[in-house]
Amino acid sequence: MSIPVNKPHAGASFPALEVTLTSGQKITVGGVSDRWHLLVVYRGKHCGRCKKYLNILEDMQTQWHEAGFDITTVSADSLTKAKEDITEFGWTFKVGHNLSEPDMRRLGVYISEPLTPDEADGRFSEPAVFCLRPDGTVQIAALSNGPSARPDLAELLDGMIFTINNDKPARGTVQ
Repeated sequence: MSIPVNKPHAGASFPALEVTLTSGQKITVGGVSDRWHLLVVYRGKHCGRCKKYLNILEDMQTQWHEAGFDITTVSADSLTKAKEDITEFGWTFKVGHNLSEPDMRRLGVYISEPLTPDEADGRFSEPAVFCLRPDGTVQIAALSNGPSARPDLAELLDGMIFTINNDKPARGTVQ
């Protein structure tokens, strides 16, 4: 099977993504900003590993903000499912919902079909983590094709603090 892939390139402009938050507010991730941005794309309510990962992010949120990052998370889940997770886990970061398949493809994330009707309502994104520079370019793009491989948030933050403090460019830019 051949799957056309449009993966983000380090150092390139991030494809601006409009995210609808559970509050009803719409924000754009990507483009010029006065802060760095951490975007976490997660599988959805059905994924126990996502909950663990986002709970760690919740605990580290202050550290990420102090390092100069805004944080947004998004999944293909419905508003109802996203709000249920917020209520259950007490997440206070921005949570987006209804990530469309065309947007998943623009982001270059891996997409999966649900294995059972209980897993998800339709196709969903596999995990991805993006660190975006204030100029809207990709510093880090970590894409996984399954729930078991994600960057360690403490290590990522430590590396990003080093990158910011030493004005390091995006790596992996050789074509």
